[in-house]
Amino acid sequence: MPMRDSIDKAARSNYLSFMLAGEEYGVGLLRVREIIEHRPITRVPGMPAAVQGVINLRGSVVPVVDLAVKFGLPARPISRWTCFVIVEVTLDGQQTAIGLLTDSVSEVLELGPGDIEMPPAFGTRVRLDFLLGMGRHEDKFIMLLDLDRLLSVSELLSLMSATSEETPAPEADVAAAVEVVTESAPDEATGNG
Repeated sequence: MPMRDSIDKAARSNYLSFMLAGEEYGVGLLRVREIIEHRPITRVPGMPAAVQGVINLRGSVVPVVDLAVKFGLPARPISRWTCFVIVEVTLDGQQTAIGLLTDSVSEVLELGPGDIEMPPAFGTRVRLDFLLGMGRHEDKFIMLLDLDRLLSVSELLSLMSATSEETPAPEADVAAAVEVVTESAPDEATGNG
């Protein structure tokens, strides 16, 4: 029996769960870089509504995606629990940090293969291809997001063309808009950058 327990333990994965518009979502913990409190977002002209803009994270430009807007919901009010979940995704072959605007972070869950069900064909606010599955935890289900599909370049392109009917943005422009740019942080003591 101990061997079986260790195999089951090895097959289990950790997920960070967070709240958004009264629903609980989860992302693989290994994809989460950090969680930071809400801070001002710099708007970027021409971006789709779901891409709120960018934040400065220790000298790096990090795009922020409002998942509520992406899922077709109204923008969520900012509260003292609102935060950014900074995740790593692969865009055009490069690891890129993207901030997900969430209402609050809940907990870290450990789920095994037996705890994950296929999502129902109807009744969720999220497109089925954005879901890895439904994680069963205690007496509730958590929608587990597929970050590679949810935040892919092609998905961002579809957002761009939906907001701008005249000329869809070329793929290179979208990739450049969400690319993480690393710069030196200004020296606060001297005011030099």
